[in-house]
Amino acid sequence: MTMRTAKHPTSVRGLKLAVLALGSAFILAGCAGNPPTEQYALAQTAVNDAVSNGGVEFAPVETKSAQDKFKQAEIAMHDEKYDEARYLAEQAEWDARVATRKAQAVKAQKAVQDAHQGVQDLREEGMRNAQ
Repeated sequence: MTMRTAKHPTSVRGLKLAVLALGSAFILAGCAGNPPTEQYALAQTAVNDAVSNGGVEFAPVETKSAQDKFKQAEIAMHDEKYDEARYLAEQAEWDARVATRKAQAVKAQKAVQDAHQGVQDLREEGMRNAQ
């Protein structure tokens, strides 16, 4: 009688996961020394968009937060603290995107209110003319 040894799928899967994790660690370590120029550019664009979309007026807290974090990322880039710069640039980008969306929502809400007021004014004018 011959005994066959069955491969354990869980051990093979575990080995694959370990290799994947190790490879990811090497990739991340390789990226740590590189300036996050792409993320920095994305953050800068997002902050500029927030400002140009009315973020300073309609989402001042979020816009200020984005600007502050971007400035900190700029300093970290200058000091070659690239991991910190990447993190701050990501945070600045997300804060800026929130500011842009909030500003757009507030402006849209204001437009709806203005439209309702316009309709109300027309009704009142129509009532005066009907008398």
